[in-house]
Amino acid sequence: MRHPLLPAAGLYAITDGPRPDLLDAAAEALRGGAVLLQYRDKTQDAARRLAEARALAALCAEAGTLFVVDDDVELALACGARAVHLGESDADLPTARCRLGSDAVIGASCYDDPGRARRLAAAGADYLAFGAFFPSPTKPQARRASLDLLRASTVLDVPLVAIGGIRPDNAALLIEAGASYLAVISEVFGQPDVCAAARRFASLFPVSRNPSA
Repeated sequence: MRHPLLPAAGLYAITDGPRPDLLDAAAEALRGGAVLLQYRDKTQDAARRLAEARALAALCAEAGTLFVVDDDVELALACGARAVHLGESDADLPTARCRLGSDAVIGASCYDDPGRARRLAAAGADYLAFGAFFPSPTKPQARRASLDLLRASTVLDVPLVAIGGIRPDNAALLIEAGASYLAVISEVFGQPDVCAAARRFASLFPVSRNPSA
């Protein structure tokens, strides 16, 4: 069953910080129709990351959008986030569940690994992410996943996220193959008009939240 905090489908915008206009850019992504917003920052500046995570959590709460912290269960706990995304080198799912509580949304990366997807689904992951599906400017060496893997994974009955090199002109293939969410970084936050970029993706989902004017 879909977690009640998760929207039916739509754009999953992932930040590309650190950047000085992070909050403004995030607000524009939300205005353009992003239904999930993930804070992704791989630096070691703990104080700045906590301040930004708290500010983004407040921004998402005001917009009614689920805020997700990437990789860091303790940061999610500290900023009051209700969701965390785990990679293969992060905390395991039961530990994250114990720390964040039974009501938290916990998503996990499966890359190109159907066995990992089955294990995480059985362990209670609230969504599963696959990719990269296309060459990715963020992770040029990322493992590549196939559309067939995405299609086959729909039997797990868990919402699926597609990530990696997604653009408006290739996104429809992923939605047709079963992706509930399109996780996008540079094609949203790397664009001169973040709101318009987000709106282009949001418009691909008939059940996605209507973007603001």
